[in-house]
Amino acid sequence: MNVDKGYVDIPVPEGIDLRAEIIRLKRERDAVIMAHYYQRQEIQELADHIGDSLALAQLAAKTTASVIVLCGVHFMGETAKILCPDKTVIVPDINAGCSLADSCPADEFARFVADHPDHTVVSYVNTSAAVKALTDVVVTSGNARQIVESLPEDAKIIFGPDRNLGNYISATTGRDMLLWDGACHVHEQFSLSRLLELKRQYPDAKVLVHPECPKPVRMIADKIGSTQALLNYAVSDDANEFIVATESGILFEMQRRCPEKTFIPAPPEDGTCACNECNFMKLITLEKLYNSLVYMAPEIEVDSETARLAVRPINRMLEISHNLGLI
Repeated sequence: MNVDKGYVDIPVPEGIDLRAEIIRLKRERDAVIMAHYYQRQEIQELADHIGDSLALAQLAAKTTASVIVLCGVHFMGETAKILCPDKTVIVPDINAGCSLADSCPADEFARFVADHPDHTVVSYVNTSAAVKALTDVVVTSGNARQIVESLPEDAKIIFGPDRNLGNYISATTGRDMLLWDGACHVHEQFSLSRLLELKRQYPDAKVLVHPECPKPVRMIADKIGSTQALLNYAVSDDANEFIVATESGILFEMQRRCPEKTFIPAPPEDGTCACNECNFMKLITLEKLYNSLVYMAPEIEVDSETARLAVRPINRMLEISHNLGLI
């Protein structure tokens, strides 16, 4: 199957019920559809499981399905394949990359690590398999603080690639870490001035902020946390209005879980739109999902040596998280 464009570029038959056909094909293929919270609403509605990066890694490790269709970005597909080498892992459009992962090329990171041989390497899950292979323990935004705190107090730590998350974890743990200078293009675009404008419009709204956001944005947050943590807070808190500073796809699940509450997406600094979307996450459509199940492509592959090295820090993350009661 030709996937030179990064996806199966074949027209979907006219008049078919895409949703029904996707469900039928999923059953025929013994497939499970996993979607990140930042996916399009119609993808989330069809998914068997939705979650953040940690949840999707956990689900991949446990699934009994023969095929994993990962509706997320490329590194998430790699993580699933590393954890499930015997399964077929498909990402409907492998152009769905990640600006944060791209900000940390493996060859440059390898030189950085080699220059600091006495450091424990902590890498955010938003990295390529090749970077994970250079890592001692992987973290997500939901467990980074606890995993860093679980390391010996005198441990010298490299933290990559997100400088904003690294600064936040350093401040909350008191650990002095060497930070890789990377960032997420979505979360970097939130600004303090635009948030303050919204806060004046909605004075009773609580501000929910992802730790990948710059420090000035985090400083006015009522809650800082991973995508899952922000969702949990929105569900449990008594407030009726929330300003949400993370990728706007999460608002679908927030609204589904709390139909009586109001969720206002924080806009990017440039002011051209009312919400902040990840263009990579939005590449996956129902048509691409359908074709990926019809043709079982494009398939994610990770070379065996990279996978052998990368699975250790991922498993260490899952083990520490389990021991700490985080999962």
